[in-house]
Amino acid sequence: MSLLPEPRYPRVPELVAFARALTARRPGLCALRQVGVSRAGRPLHLLSVGHAQRAVLVVAGAHANEPAGGSTLLALAERVVRERELRADTSWHFLLCADPDGASLHVTPAPRSLLDYHLGFYRPAGPEQPEWSPAALPPDRLPPETRALTGVIDELRPYLQVSLHGTDLGGSWVQLTKDVPGLAEPFAKSAAELHIPVETGASDAAGWPATGPGVHVMPGPDSGVAYPSMPDDARHSTWYHTHRHGGLTAVVEVPMWASDLVDDPAPHPAPAAAMRRLATRLRRDALEVERVLDEALPRLPGPEGPLLRAAKWALELIPGLAADWTEMPPVDTTMAYVGSVDAFGRRLPLRAAAMLLRVLKEADDCAAPRLEQLVASWCDAFAIRFRARWVPLEHQVEHQSRTVLAAALHARDRA
Repeated sequence: MSLLPEPRYPRVPELVAFARALTARRPGLCALRQVGVSRAGRPLHLLSVGHAQRAVLVVAGAHANEPAGGSTLLALAERVVRERELRADTSWHFLLCADPDGASLHVTPAPRSLLDYHLGFYRPAGPEQPEWSPAALPPDRLPPETRALTGVIDELRPYLQVSLHGTDLGGSWVQLTKDVPGLAEPFAKSAAELHIPVETGASDAAGWPATGPGVHVMPGPDSGVAYPSMPDDARHSTWYHTHRHGGLTAVVEVPMWASDLVDDPAPHPAPAAAMRRLATRLRRDALEVERVLDEALPRLPGPEGPLLRAAKWALELIPGLAADWTEMPPVDTTMAYVGSVDAFGRRLPLRAAAMLLRVLKEADDCAAPRLEQLVASWCDAFAIRFRARWVPLEHQVEHQSRTVLAAALHARDRA
């Protein structure tokens, strides 16, 4: 549940204030320290609970638009302090926010609708994302947030790193860099108890082996990828940095709005044709955003800021992704997978449009009203198509927390 006065997602200063209060309350058990700075000079803080050599590292805020992780981190830290058995032979370490610069630009701590969420949307371009930058940049150009994260991993040598992620609309799933036997059952039980659908065909994990519904093991370094055009190759992310110390990473995804359409394992009657239709719509939607961008760009003042960079980067992904969907056979032929791809195809141009809209509004550009209407209509269509229902914040946090604890337990047994 939220540890704030009202049920909403905490901002980074609130996370830091909580960690300081917890450390002051239990100074012999807890420690808070700075482990790096962002590109803009914001501090990166690590909260540690316990002193055992065996370690779990929990990372929140790697994606600015996925705010549930901060709430989960607060709840987990409180629980580890409260329950001695959780730290009997394990120390817990919490990176409060991996991308504080990004968090400062995503400004919907209490979204009331998908439109409200997108009106404050921000997700950096891939090379600026701490976990993904190694897939896009050479080692000597990695951002300081990435170097801070890998430095913490090298120092702690955790047997498990958990990265807390989320999705705007869909279901819950887990991505593992190594199999964790026994995790699928408690994950599925938790989701069922809290009425959160399991995303059994997540497009993020297309083609990966599943050890249970919604629990996917990432491909090895020599395997192929489902979407060759996409630059965010998980095999080159910071998730694999734990392997040099014998550990593994679990990425735990939880939805803000749920859709039962992503939990249908039935075969799709015509998956290839459906993928072609989704690719056509993806190109068409991107073209609408590009028209506005091309018209407004000569009027926009420079230099180019992070919102515009991110919007352009999202649009640049679309031609290659649409080609992947059109030219390659579907890696999964279930209703759930096609539904997940449908959501992804709506999400990408919508995010680009939402970030561009913020740029145009700030510049008081005449194209802003037209783009605002487009964003609103796409949000409505997204919610209606997927029968979106809000997942109470306390359920988001409880499910993510349960999954983290189950992963820590079962990964410890295999370590």
